[in-house]
This record gives sequence, C-alpha cells and structure tokens, in this order.
Amino acid sequence: MKNLEIDIETYSSVNLQKSGVYRYVEADDFEILLFGYSVDGGEVMVVDLVSGEKIPKKILDALTDENITKWAFNAQFERVCLSRYLGYPFGYYLNPSSWKCSMVWSAYMGLPLSLEGVGAVLGLEKQKLTEGKDLIRYFCVPCAPTKSNGGRTRNMPSDDEEKWQRFKAYNKRDVETEIQIQQRLIKFPVPEDIWDEYHLDQEINDCGIKVDMEFVKQAIAVDEVSHQKLMSAIQQMTELDNPNSVQQMKGWLSENGLETETLGKKAVAELLKDAPEHLAEVLKLRQQLAKSSVKKYTAMENAICADSRARGMFQFYGANRTGRFAGRLVQLQNLPQNHMPDLKEARGIVKSGDYETLEMLYDDIPDTLSQLIRTAFVPKDGNKFIVADFSAIEARVLSWLAGEEWRTEVFTSGGDIYCASASQMFKVPVEKHGVNGHLRQKGKIAELALGYGGSVGALKAMGALEMGLAEEELKPLVNAWRTSNPNIVKFWWDVDSVVKKCIKENKSQKTDNIEFHCMSGMLFIVLPSGRQLAYVKPRIGENIFGGESVTYEGVGGTKKWERIESYGPKFVENIVQAISRDILMYAMKTLRTCSIVAHVHDEVIIEADPRMSLDAVCEQMGRVPPWAKGLLLNADGYECDFYKKD
Repeated sequence: MKNLEIDIETYSSVNLQKSGVYRYVEADDFEILLFGYSVDGGEVMVVDLVSGEKIPKKILDALTDENITKWAFNAQFERVCLSRYLGYPFGYYLNPSSWKCSMVWSAYMGLPLSLEGVGAVLGLEKQKLTEGKDLIRYFCVPCAPTKSNGGRTRNMPSDDEEKWQRFKAYNKRDVETEIQIQQRLIKFPVPEDIWDEYHLDQEINDCGIKVDMEFVKQAIAVDEVSHQKLMSAIQQMTELDNPNSVQQMKGWLSENGLETETLGKKAVAELLKDAPEHLAEVLKLRQQLAKSSVKKYTAMENAICADSRARGMFQFYGANRTGRFAGRLVQLQNLPQNHMPDLKEARGIVKSGDYETLEMLYDDIPDTLSQLIRTAFVPKDGNKFIVADFSAIEARVLSWLAGEEWRTEVFTSGGDIYCASASQMFKVPVEKHGVNGHLRQKGKIAELALGYGGSVGALKAMGALEMGLAEEELKPLVNAWRTSNPNIVKFWWDVDSVVKKCIKENKSQKTDNIEFHCMSGMLFIVLPSGRQLAYVKPRIGENIFGGESVTYEGVGGTKKWERIESYGPKFVENIVQAISRDILMYAMKTLRTCSIVAHVHDEVIIEADPRMSLDAVCEQMGRVPPWAKGLLLNADGYECDFYKKD
C-alpha cells in the first residue's frame, strides 16, 4: 500500500461552520458514521461504523504509518476527526507530514475549493451527488424534536433505512470523485516544497493560539450592557421601536428634515458634517450601536478548544489566484486596528467587568471593545509574543520586479517610501512631521491605490476624498505617480503583452524574471520561486472599450464560477502578492521551530520562550530567499504580553 484515499461522514452537536473541526470533535457525542476508503486507487469500500462494522486493521495501521500517503479533499477534516476516533488526547493530532489534500491540489490549479465545483469544472464522469446536503442535514446534525418524529433530537439509520443506503452511496461517490480529480490532474503534480508548506500550515493550525477566555466573556457582557444603554438612549430620543432598522431611522431623519438614501459609514460621515446637533447625536449613537465588535468575541467563544486555544483559523491556499492564506472562524486577517495609548489599562478594566469605570473613561465603548479584540489572544503562561513583519513588502517586490531604481535606493537607505513617492511626484523634499509633511498623505494614498493600474476610482475607494483630497486633485495625482514610476507602468504593459502573445501563439514567453506558459487549456505564470499560478481556459476576448482583453475561468465577484476579464496590471497584482506570499512562507520555514501560532498577511506571531531574541527573529525573517537576489527586505517587530498592533 502506497496511497490511502479517505472520505468520512460524521455526527456532532457542535456547529462545524461556526466552531471549526477542532472544536467539533471535542463534543461528547462526536462520532464517525461512515468511513469510505480506497487503497492505491482500487475499489472503494464503505465501512458502516454506526451499524457495528469495523475498519480493517491494515487500514487503521496505515493511518499512523508515515510511509503511506493519506489523501482526502479538505484532508484537515479527516485527519483531525480520525485523531479523535483513534483516541488521541485533546490538543494532539495525527502527524500531518504523511497527509495530502486534493483540495490544495485543486486550488494550486486555479480550480474551485469545493468537491462539487471541481467535479463540474473538470467534467468528471463520477461527480459528487447533489443530494448530499440533504442527507448530511438529516444524519450529521441534530434535528428539532417534533410530534411526527417522536420528539427525537437525532436521526439514526433505523429512522430511514432507504436514506441511509443513499448516504452510504454518497460517501462512496465522494471517494470516487476524489480519485478521479487526482487522475485528471496527474500531469500537473503539486511540487513537494508546496506540500511541505501545507504540512507547516497544518502544524500551525494544530497548535492554535491561546485565548484569554475570562477577558472574552467580560467583553461580551460589557457589550451587552453597552448595547442596551445605547438602544434605550436612541429610543428615548427618537421614539422608534427599533432604531437599528434602516427604514425606521431613515423615516425619522426625513421627518426631521434630513434626507438620505443610505446609512452606510461614509454616508453618515457626510451627514454629520452639516446635521443639526440633536440629529448628529442620534447618528453618532446609532454608529456606536451598529459596531459589530462583539461578533469577533463570540467567534472566539465558538472556536475555543478545551485547552483555551483557538485552532483552524488559517486555510492554506485559500486564495487560489495567488496561493495566499484565507482566514477562517475569527478571521485574524481583518481584525480592527488599535490606536489607544492606554490599551493595557482599558483591557484590564474590561477584564475586571467594571462597566462604570469604563463608561467614565471612554466615550465610545463599542469602539473601545473593537480596538481590544486583538488583545484577547495571549501567549501561554510563562511565554511572550514576538510579532515580526515585513516593511512595505508589496512595494519592495513591485519595485524589484520592475527595476524602479529610485525606489530601490529609498529602501536601501531605510527611507520612508510614502515621503519619497510624494517627493518624486511633486519635485520637492518631503519629510514625515517635517518640511512639506502634508504631502506624505498624498504619497501614501497614491502608493496604496495606484501600484496595480488603479486610477481615480481606486483613489476614491481607498478613501482619498475622506482624507481631505479634492476631486480635481485626483487625476493629476494619478498622472504624477505614473510619471514618477515609468518602469512600473512599463512592467504592467510588458506583462499584458506577453500574456496575450502566450495565449495567441501557444508559446512560452518571459519578461522580467517571470515565465508564462500555455498548455492543456491552462495559462501558467512561473514565479521566481518556481511556484506556478494557474488560470483556467484562458482566451483572448474584447473589453468594453473594444480593445483586446484576456479572460479565464474562476470564482468571480459573485462568488460563482464564471469567466473573468483581466489585463496586465491585474496580473502584476497577482504576481506581486504571490511573490510576497512566497517570501512569507520562506520566512516561516526558517522560523519553523520557533512555535509560530499565527500569521497575518506579512506578519508572524510567535509564542516565545522569554529568552528568545526579537532581533534574532527579525534577522531570520529578513533573509532574502536565494531565488530573489537583489530584493531588499526589512523585518521589524516587537514583544508583547497580548497581541496588538504596535
């Protein structure tokens, strides 16, 4: 036996979507119902564990044999569930090093992240059975007690034998589909170093990060009191039944002479500029009421395992266009930033549950709780957090690829890229908090919005008007940035040209250390690391302006599989973000033995022994990969007793 293909069906009273698989398997009533498997692509067998059948000993032995590769679609689920089935203590799991995931393989090829979706795109002969969701709802989750079902809270095979037989057929079909996916993708194997990255990802997910649950519970309690007080205050001022209702609030504002189409954040900010004092007070209170800070705290509460650690928060290759990670459960990637100077003191007050003191010291309690969300993550007793991140990683990678020398000189000298960009654009010296310091903000917003072909719309989306820029300034700002960065602009259109040529002529192309290949109905972009980005069924089409454009199939803005239009700057964005991801992975591999408990975009969080050196971590992280000669990296960091943005 070399390979074991697995698919399981399970039951637990814990909500899998809200809590994740690590918490799911800790439920007292967790069990594996069906165990479908195939040895080396042979006949698929289904073991009906609920009916008393046993998994054969050779298959059980294979689960812990490091020489046998275990395959599954979303293998983390099978591996964690089987760890519990085999009797591993809470917090310990089967070693991921002999597991591979066909969902990762699909993602590496630019395909959907669902078994059903991959089967449909590949046109497999044996696709996932569509009735599966109904069967899972019937057998895998608790049911509501009713008169017709005799008041039971769970459906068993004996409650519907015909459905149970269909469920076994569904389990078998999933294994068959997984085998067919691998057979179809065999010409495009995932490189072993990507599997090594996946195994590192699984180690980090298995480890988890500790949550201060006493603080979380108090934060939820404080939010509840705050919510009730805010609701009561607005009801008193407006006499509305539900001030949270957009329709009711818009109607009340209209009756009081303030018309608005929406109550979105930007619209309310505009209204506040001219609203009479009593209306402005209502709008401000409603803004506080609308702040959903408590959702992150309840997400932590849902995901927490028996040892107070949250696990399973990162999905490897979750963004299949670039290979970047996606956040799950608490969504560490989009936590609010903290700007409070007295973060530690505020945290202490919340943890003590002293609402009166909190109310006396802070005008906006929902905002305070929002800024404190990060601080719920803490190192285990006796340890500290070391947080290290890259400085302006995407700007550095883009400058390196395009050969924009003046930018490279800024990075070499340790300068501020936003000041330098403003200086280049406006031809005057710009210093942070110094001469022409007011121009730095324009340099910053231009850097953030314009690096990938963005124009006036991108500046607006980045909040240029809210930051004080006038509408008439925007187009000149775009022109100034592009004039200052001619090599980056040239790089966009070089990439655009070679992608089109590659698709039209079906011949390999190369520009600026990036290779492009078309084969078997796929466009591949080969990064300096050797990793490939894959685009499904590329074609040359026509854009809305009547010019040539490139289209390919993928998950678009509608979250559905569709044909997506792209062009040079957008491909450059994918390339830069993908290379930045590869640099983060290279750093994480060098720090593998340092107990990485989390990572966010360009940042790693290490649960460190007090003797571990911050400088040593930053030095390791700042090492340039051998495939990125000439790239200038800089890593900085800080130590803390709870997670925060320094």
